[in-house]
Amino acid sequence: MTTIVEQLSSYAAGLRYEDLPREVVHQAKRLIVDTLGCALGGFESEPSRIARDVAGMVTSTRPATVLVSGQRTSPELAAFANGVMIRFLDFNDGYTSTGESGHPSDSIAAVLAAAELTQRSGKEVIAATVLAYEVFCRVCDQADLKPLGFDHVTVGGMASTAAAARLLGLREKQMAEAFNLGIAPNIALYQTRIGNVSMWKGCAYANASRNAVFAAMLAARGMTGPSPIFEGVGGYFKAVTGAPFKLAALGGREHPFKIMECSIKRYPLGLYSQTVVQAALEAREKIRGADEIAEVRIQTVGTAVRLMAGDPEKWAPATRETADHSMPYTVAVALIHGGVEEHHFDDEHLRDPAIRALTKRVKVQASQEADRRMPEAMLCELTLATKSGATHTAVVDHHKGHWKNPMSDSEVEAKFRALAATVLSPAQTDRLLKRLWKLEELADGGDILRLTVQREPPRRQGRQGKTKQELNRQDAKTPRKSR
Repeated sequence: MTTIVEQLSSYAAGLRYEDLPREVVHQAKRLIVDTLGCALGGFESEPSRIARDVAGMVTSTRPATVLVSGQRTSPELAAFANGVMIRFLDFNDGYTSTGESGHPSDSIAAVLAAAELTQRSGKEVIAATVLAYEVFCRVCDQADLKPLGFDHVTVGGMASTAAAARLLGLREKQMAEAFNLGIAPNIALYQTRIGNVSMWKGCAYANASRNAVFAAMLAARGMTGPSPIFEGVGGYFKAVTGAPFKLAALGGREHPFKIMECSIKRYPLGLYSQTVVQAALEAREKIRGADEIAEVRIQTVGTAVRLMAGDPEKWAPATRETADHSMPYTVAVALIHGGVEEHHFDDEHLRDPAIRALTKRVKVQASQEADRRMPEAMLCELTLATKSGATHTAVVDHHKGHWKNPMSDSEVEAKFRALAATVLSPAQTDRLLKRLWKLEELADGGDILRLTVQREPPRRQGRQGKTKQELNRQDAKTPRKSR
C-alpha cells in the first residue's frame, strides 16, 4: 500500500516547471505578487517587529533575507519573519472547500527562504509555489479540522515542507523524512482563532513554515522521522482526523491544479466575510446613510457564521485580530464608512460607539442554500431593514477576487502598489513588479527578497506632505484633543 507521505513525496520530486500549463504559471505569478504586496503592507506591524527582533538575534553561515529590512538570519527565522508580514493584514489569498479552508499563500515564506538558500531560479520558485498550493488544497479537501480542535496551519506545514524540501534538492526518500519530521511535532490548535484573538493568529502559519524549513534542513542531513506518520497507530489519522482518507489525484496531465481555485481578497478581513462586506456595500447604495438602518440581516455559509460570528468576542471585538475575523464588526464598518481598510481596525474604530451600536443590530443566520453551493460559491444574502420599514437586499455569490470572479492583473497590481507604498519608493516598486511579472526569467529567486530591501524612503504622503511613518510619530506625540 502506498502511504500518503509516499504519494506526496513522489509528486513533489516529480513535478516540473515545464509541465505547468501557461495559465497555471500566470496564476502563480499573480498570487506571488499579491502575497508580497500583503507582506510589504504588514511590515510595520507589531507582530512583524517582534519577529524581526528575534530573527536579528541569530546569524548564520548560510543566511536568508528578511523582507524590507534586509536582515540576514537563519533560513527558518527568515521564513517566520516574512510569514508574519504576509499574514498580518489578513489580506492574502484563500482557499475554501467542503473540508478545511485557509491561506496557502502563507507557504510562499518557506518558498522564498529555501529558494534563496539554494539559489534556485524563478522557474523553480513558481513550481514550488504551485506544489505548495496543491498539497495544501488537496489535504484540506479531506477533512474539516476546526470541529476537531485543530488549526488549518497543521496542513499549511505540510505544504511548506513540500516546497522547502523540493527547493533544497531533497531526493524522494529524504522528502518523505521531511514530511515525517514536519508533521509529527507540529499539530496546531484551533484555539488560535477563537474568542479574543491574539497576535498569534497572524503568526501561526509563519511558525508552520519555520518548522517546515527546519524539517527539510534536518532531512537533507540524514535525520529520520516517525513513520508512517499518517497511517500509524499514533499517527495523523488516529490523533487528528479520527479516520483515514485518500488524496484525490494531484494536479498535472489531465488533472487540474488547485492553485486555479484560490481567491484573492478585496478587503483586509476574513475570507468568509468577503462576499458579506461586498453585499453590505451594494445594499448601502440604496439608502442615504447608516443612521437609517434598524437592522442588518445576513444569511450565508454556516462555516462563516461559526467562524466569524460564533463566539461573544466577535460581537464586541477588543483586538485587531478579533475584529478582522468578526462578520458583524466588518459589516458595520462597511455600512458606516463605505469600505473596510486596514486603519478601521485601530483602537479608535474598535471603540467607536456608532460602530458598536450598529454591530449589535446585525443578525446572522446560516443558509442551507449557501451551504449547498459551497465550495463553488460563498453565497450571501444581506438585507437592510430601515427605520421607515423599507428593506433593501443584495445577493453576492462570488466576491470580486473570487476565482470565479477574478481580479484583473491591473487590479492585482494596484493592490500591490497601495500596500508597497508604505515602505518602498515608486521606483523600487516598479523594479520589483517588473521582476515578479517576469519571474520565470529570473536566474536567482533570492533576488525577489533583495529587491524589497528599503534603500530609498517611500513617498506616500499625508497631512502637510509627511510620510506615513512621520505622521505616526507626530500623532504619537500629539494630545488627542488637539488632533
